[in-house]
Amino acid sequence: METLPKKQYLCIDLKSFFASVECVERGLDPMTTRLIVADPERNQTTVCLAVTPAMKKLGVKNRCRVYEIPTNIDYIKASPRMKKYIKYSAEVYGVYLKYISKDDIHVYSIDEVFMDVTKYLPLYKMTARDLGETIRQDVYKTTGIPAACGIGTNLYLAKIALDIMAKESPDFIGALDEETYRETLWDHRPITDFWHIGKGIASRLATYGIYTMRDLAHYPEKTLYKKLGVDAEIYIDHAWGREPTTIEDIKSYKTKSRSYSTSQILPRGYKLDEGLIIAKEMAEHLCMELFDKEVVARSLTLTVGYEGKEREWSGGTYRFNGPTNAVSNVIAGIESVYYNVTDRKKLIRKISICFNNVDKQTCEQLDFFTDESVKQKENARMKAVNSIRRKYGKNSLLKGRDLEECATEKERNRQIGGHKSGEK
Repeated sequence: METLPKKQYLCIDLKSFFASVECVERGLDPMTTRLIVADPERNQTTVCLAVTPAMKKLGVKNRCRVYEIPTNIDYIKASPRMKKYIKYSAEVYGVYLKYISKDDIHVYSIDEVFMDVTKYLPLYKMTARDLGETIRQDVYKTTGIPAACGIGTNLYLAKIALDIMAKESPDFIGALDEETYRETLWDHRPITDFWHIGKGIASRLATYGIYTMRDLAHYPEKTLYKKLGVDAEIYIDHAWGREPTTIEDIKSYKTKSRSYSTSQILPRGYKLDEGLIIAKEMAEHLCMELFDKEVVARSLTLTVGYEGKEREWSGGTYRFNGPTNAVSNVIAGIESVYYNVTDRKKLIRKISICFNNVDKQTCEQLDFFTDESVKQKENARMKAVNSIRRKYGKNSLLKGRDLEECATEKERNRQIGGHKSGEK
């Protein structure tokens, strides 16, 4: 019986993507130029969205705050241009499609993808390393953006080969299978370098005497399940270099329920009434998105974070009388839960809203207590607002509250993903 070939995956990451784009746009070398991407209009506490490899070599960490950069380092500060980055990302994806079908590509983020290249290697008469290098060079030739490539016999190993090996390798390529993973990385520290292990889980593992993947692999499984629950299965598999999920599994996965969410970190501590303005702006913005996609939600969840060193927060859920996307219903729900859960003595620094159990809008049961003419008028108004904003821009129609000094909707409408789009 013929045995199937081992799977071969590539994980390709665009190095310091936002910063590299800004270098290319200026005719500078992304690898040697000292540049950071950060909003110059914000204060020194603003986070750097990206820093070039040259800055990293000087000890400047990615996602650091501007004030943390040593004053003796000269560098260029570039304002974020999200629309430009999306354009470059699409161009890079076009390069990938020259070699691999979209069915075998999983887009992990704006600057990172996974590829199942198993069936392409005999077609191109290449090894996985040869194909990875070919694609990497094509990306650089086409866009000027340098890339790193991890190669693995499963998705996890490809990611680890990228994160721990390729980014430090002279040729920006790393490769792993289960055996080499255990030979070379079982004793690697810190354990937070491994995919899915953040500072929180690392701290928990340390209390059990687990500091490396070798420690994790040899820890009693039954005890791990008691301490970590069902997540223990993932950590045990990864400790041994195993990952059963394939790109085909990811493509075919469908969630049982959907949700829509948005969150905002405020520029200063907001008082109770100011925070409500922001919550209403966010809720209505999300509500219009639901209406545009012809979906409805059964409930909303509001979370409020407060100013201070402690990560204090409060939250609650409001259940609608029936599935809805009507602004009037949503604003009523926001006001109700906001005043119920918000601590009036504290200043607000973060607000998050999530619409739960989102589904397609279908026929609804009529009742004697709802004026259908009012609902029809609201639907017509929302439809008109969406139509005007699509044609003339999101800021073509604003509410009076959006012009308050504390409001953020007008500015956020100019952003993509919470950052400047690059357009005025």
